[in-house]
Amino acid sequence: MKTYYYHSPIGWIELKSENEALCSLIFVDEHKQSNDDQPDVFFQACIDQLSAYFDGTIQNFDILINYSGTLFQIQIWEELKNVAYGETASYEELSIRIQNPKAIRAVANANAQNKFHLIIPCHRIIGKNGALTGYAGGIWRKQWLLDHEAKMSGKRLSLF
Repeated sequence: MKTYYYHSPIGWIELKSENEALCSLIFVDEHKQSNDDQPDVFFQACIDQLSAYFDGTIQNFDILINYSGTLFQIQIWEELKNVAYGETASYEELSIRIQNPKAIRAVANANAQNKFHLIIPCHRIIGKNGALTGYAGGIWRKQWLLDHEAKMSGKRLSLF
């Protein structure tokens, strides 16, 4: 497994890859090792897309990822990708989308296990009442990402 750290406008992002597929992309408060070398071709492609996202020139990522989770978690993560850039959805709405309206807590737990911040946009999921519920990268990052996407897309942020 290879690791690389990218310094984004809202802090460090740790990228882990294996066999030219991303195994995780998460926000970290500080990086534990230095990037001794230039990024390899795969990491450079990831960094280019992350930079483009933060510049507002792309809205979706085209990075091969290697999921590690249950079938239910993977189903939720795939559905998260359908929440459009600059928009939000609730946990309840997500459970309805997967045709399991009583699975709200399970949806929230799967969302919390997402290891691909930004690529699988769990930051776009909010509470039914519009509250910015938990985010592994920190609530302040979630707010920043939602504001950034609303600004770049020209959409008004909808918190219900």
